[in-house]
Amino acid sequence: MYRCSNRVIGAIIRRDGKFLLIDRVNPPYGWAAVAGHIEEGQTPEEALMAEVHEEVGLKVISYELVIEPEKVPWNNCRGSNKEGHNWRVFEVEVDWSDDIQAEEHEVKEFGWFTPEEMKNMELEPVWKQWFKRLGYIS
Repeated sequence: MYRCSNRVIGAIIRRDGKFLLIDRVNPPYGWAAVAGHIEEGQTPEEALMAEVHEEVGLKVISYELVIEPEKVPWNNCRGSNKEGHNWRVFEVEVDWSDDIQAEEHEVKEFGWFTPEEMKNMELEPVWKQWFKRLGYIS
């Protein structure tokens, strides 16, 4: 059975006024920024670097915490009876010398979207919340 740590990081990647969003293979569905669980023994920063590399093949070169640890009780994990996730969201700079390499077991597709385009997209609910809170969408 899948074990959920209930601790999650999110990585907002921007370039030229657009946000890198992915459409996941597995739930939760909807367009989202890169995100993943913090595994036992990992720091949030280690998880951030691992998830960005795992999902889109990019190397994080710097980051800033923009959403302090916050529990989102309605954001449940698949296969877990625990309620909610404790989120940390970072804005990250990545090394652009590499091309995006989406992990096919994790990502159906990816794209670059403006805030205006994001308003009309089916965003994963937790990401809609974060993008609104950060003032990227209304």
